Amino acid sequence: MTPGGEQSPSAGRQARKQVLLRLDPQVYEALARWAGEELRSANAQIEFLLRRALAEAGRLPSSPGPIPRRGRPPKSAD
Repeated sequence: MTPGGEQSPSAGRQARKQVLLRLDPQVYEALARWAGEELRSANAQIEFLLRRALAEAGRLPSSPGPIPRRGRPPKSAD
């Protein structure tokens, strides 16, 4: 853990990329509603949809990392 309470990228998994995404407010509201219906965050819904679009287009990398599990991360053995 870092002093700010964040987990360091070298803590056993690859760092995730952070992307600033600007959306029309109505598009975001529709996305957030859809995500809520599927018990996902808006961020997880965006990643789910992007992965599905990449797979349908035949452009999904052969071994992408798994989508992170929901909920609290497991306690470390520190």
